[in-house]
Amino acid sequence: MSEQNQPESMVELSINDGVAEVVLNAPQKLNSLDEKALADLSKAYDDAAAAGVRALLLRGEGRAFCAGRDISGVVPAEDDAYAYLGDLVTPLLKKMAAFPAPTFAAAQGACLGVGLGLLVATDVVYVADNAKIGSPFANLGATLDSGGHWLFTERLGAHRTLDLIYTADLMSGTEAVAAGLFSRVFPADELLDTTRATVARVASGATEAFRASKELVAQIRDARLGLWESVEDENKAQGVLCGTEDYAEGFAAFKEKRKPVFKG
Repeated sequence: MSEQNQPESMVELSINDGVAEVVLNAPQKLNSLDEKALADLSKAYDDAAAAGVRALLLRGEGRAFCAGRDISGVVPAEDDAYAYLGDLVTPLLKKMAAFPAPTFAAAQGACLGVGLGLLVATDVVYVADNAKIGSPFANLGATLDSGGHWLFTERLGAHRTLDLIYTADLMSGTEAVAAGLFSRVFPADELLDTTRATVARVASGATEAFRASKELVAQIRDARLGLWESVEDENKAQGVLCGTEDYAEGFAAFKEKRKPVFKG
């Protein structure tokens, strides 16, 4: 058994019996991710790959998996959303998707924005019945990112996708699995133990064969749907939106805990 913790980081990595467990551990801010956390998460995946693990589990500590980008220190007038997404988030998601072993996520509570993207980039996603999945960006003057448009349009269709985007309504974990977004749903108090047991079983299996299937599925998916092209288009759109008055108003309202007043 070996354990690696990154000092002063919300990202923790432990390795036990060939299984890596990556934990987002900042429950006080719903595991939202700033630039340092993204870099630390990228390093955790590098370290797990270098250790030759046979499977990986990603999870969030507390009542949320990941509420998305940490915008507490973002100044809208100075924000470069395209750089944040294109230079930090997208490379991380690609690295996660290409991880050389089966990957699983156990997701409860808020799974939004970049948090949703982490799930898009994971092979198998198990969610708690209390998970919250959707597009909250209608309240920020921003747009869905991190692969959310691709995931929703592919699994839900255009009408339901735009319904979620326009209304900012959130789906429960139960609804998300019923709609085909993710693999399985469990009661919140059973999610982690059940997922850990499954990951351990997979890690003891024919992981080279699993890796071959993972690559085949990725080729089929990307050739048909253009995931990364869609992500790049999202990044560009977000970069344009971050210069608008509505974007500034949405961020201000969020920080002041009030309803935004958009001018369109």
